[in-house]
Amino acid sequence: MRRMAKDLPFRINREISWLSFNERVLQEADDPSVPLLERVKFLGIFSSNRDEFFRVRVATVRRMEKMGKKAKLILGDDPVALFDKIQKSVISQQKKFDKIYDHLLKELERNNIFMINERQLSPEQGKFVRDYFEDNVSPTLAPIMLDTAPSFPYLNDKSVYLIVKLIRYDKEKKAKHALLEMPTNVLPRFIVLPRTEDKKHYIIFLEDVVRYCLDDVFSIFEYDTIEAHTVKMTRDAELEIDNDVSKSFVEKIERGLKKRKKGSPVRLTYDNEMPKETLAFLINKIKVLKEENLIAGGRYHNSRDFINFPKVGAADLRYKYQHPLNHPLLESNNSIIKTLREHDVLLMYPYQSYHYIIDCLREASIDPKVKSISITLYRVAQHSNIVNALINAIKNGKSVTVVVELQARFDEEANIFWANKLQEEGAKVIFGVPHLKVHTKLFLITRKENGKTINYAHIGSGNFNESTAGVYSDFSLLTANPEITDEIKKIFTFYDDNLKHGNYKHLLVAPFGMRKRFVKLIQTEIENKKAGKDAWIIIKLNNLVDEEMIARLYEASQAGVKIKLIIRGICSLVTEVPGVSDNIEAISIVDKYLEHARVFIFCNNGDEKYYISSADWMARNLDHRSEVAVPIIEKRLQQELRKIIDLQWADNTKARILNTRQDNKYKQNDGKIKLRAQDEIFKYYSSLSLKTLLEKNKQS
Repeated sequence: MRRMAKDLPFRINREISWLSFNERVLQEADDPSVPLLERVKFLGIFSSNRDEFFRVRVATVRRMEKMGKKAKLILGDDPVALFDKIQKSVISQQKKFDKIYDHLLKELERNNIFMINERQLSPEQGKFVRDYFEDNVSPTLAPIMLDTAPSFPYLNDKSVYLIVKLIRYDKEKKAKHALLEMPTNVLPRFIVLPRTEDKKHYIIFLEDVVRYCLDDVFSIFEYDTIEAHTVKMTRDAELEIDNDVSKSFVEKIERGLKKRKKGSPVRLTYDNEMPKETLAFLINKIKVLKEENLIAGGRYHNSRDFINFPKVGAADLRYKYQHPLNHPLLESNNSIIKTLREHDVLLMYPYQSYHYIIDCLREASIDPKVKSISITLYRVAQHSNIVNALINAIKNGKSVTVVVELQARFDEEANIFWANKLQEEGAKVIFGVPHLKVHTKLFLITRKENGKTINYAHIGSGNFNESTAGVYSDFSLLTANPEITDEIKKIFTFYDDNLKHGNYKHLLVAPFGMRKRFVKLIQTEIENKKAGKDAWIIIKLNNLVDEEMIARLYEASQAGVKIKLIIRGICSLVTEVPGVSDNIEAISIVDKYLEHARVFIFCNNGDEKYYISSADWMARNLDHRSEVAVPIIEKRLQQELRKIIDLQWADNTKARILNTRQDNKYKQNDGKIKLRAQDEIFKYYSSLSLKTLLEKNKQS
């Protein structure tokens, strides 16, 4: 029962729903209960999200304008009308952003943190800025004189530029124009000035440092005054891969990356204080721009840099760091592999330490009984300890196979680098699967024990990335259960030989049956409800978009199945539709950690079924990616997973209700004690002891 958008009577457009999600991020910046510097950081997250939205989704909508009726079938809306809706929402959110930003500046000042510009510098600060400019900034600048340049320079995506106008009052001499790219790839966006005697913190934007010293940059010209205004280009980030059979897949990706860097303009944001003549000059030079691509903004662009706002001021202006907890079972044994012979282990980050994943691979790299390690890499840390452990395994004589997904958006260059490095060290590197993105989070360790080959596996919802594991909330299952590990081995066989799809009894594997298995699980709940049995479904996802799965949930709701949804991002399902979704409730949690885990729980007439997965319910995950959902079999771990989900559902502090209006109202506590799921989850894991876990194991 595959359905296109036109067949689904009740749905929220994915782009509009995504904008609603980003408004929830903006709410965090406006929440007075959030520490001040964290609120500033949320401004950066909001802006970073929006940039990617324009580079990917808005660019797609604009491309689809040429497709006519077919575009409406895919998008569910006319692309021109949809673009207008997007623009209205973006403009409305920008007004909120500006209001929040102005308020946060005042809050910062109340806490002795001052954002100042080049006109507000004291003589002492001015000397520091000029010295900083000469030592650090000046060597990186490459001014382009626009009036005499043979062509207008290419504006890089994500970069901030100053368009400079050198003015002579003598009308016989024309003004000169120049372009300066801000070197934010090598220098911090925010420069903290030396503390003053009044112990206040002063911070200046990098472009204001440049503005202060423009007379040095253009000293060879005769001028009376200088004007400088910021501009920023956002480009289409679609990665086009050509069909040249003479090129390797890596070469095709590299060629596609070069094309992306010169993608079509999606929007040009400019300082709304820019004089009309300067703007007209700019538009005339950038001939590819259309009026609808022009967005008036404030003095500063690239607000995503607020993610790295300086850590100044009192400690209570930031979230208190919570050190990741040790896992009682793993901490009580020097060998992780030995523990896994007896127990499955479920880890949740960032509440529990990620070092166990690295330690497990390191242990395997030096264990003389380990023969091979196979792993999938989608996004890894910039300085990856995971990769280091794999290289160490190669040096210790292990056979290492690495499946590297070269089409991980915006990580393609990094993945090519790691693939080349691993190949140089002697790993067998598989560059994904033709026509499928490998999105699984798997590793498989094979070990010889008493003449037999025993497999140990990892299946998770998050990437093998120790950096993001500190801020992304994810699950990892470590197991030696042959029902699971034998099927993980089949998946790695498929990666090596794409003709061997394999059959899977326990794992739900996309695109080879995951969709059908989820549909069957929903159908079982419908049949049980009709038979008068208990029936309910709990689902936690990043995004719920797939038309067929939404239709199935509507069908279950109509049958009386109670459904609870925890959706962080896009939710195209519409709640509160009489006779259709009466039995569906949906919330979204946006808090200090990014909710990234995917969890599925089905009542199954009391014999509850639990799964964690790397897959959202989107067509791309279910049909066009290699994905895995793994059953959580041990009762102890089922109870643990249910406890976490129950805490999240009970959140009445950071949970927003997802409804038809998309107004992101906070879930009310109705006089109950305030409960913040992310804090309560940390408390829950803090309370776990080895004795408690062993007792639960016996009960299981």
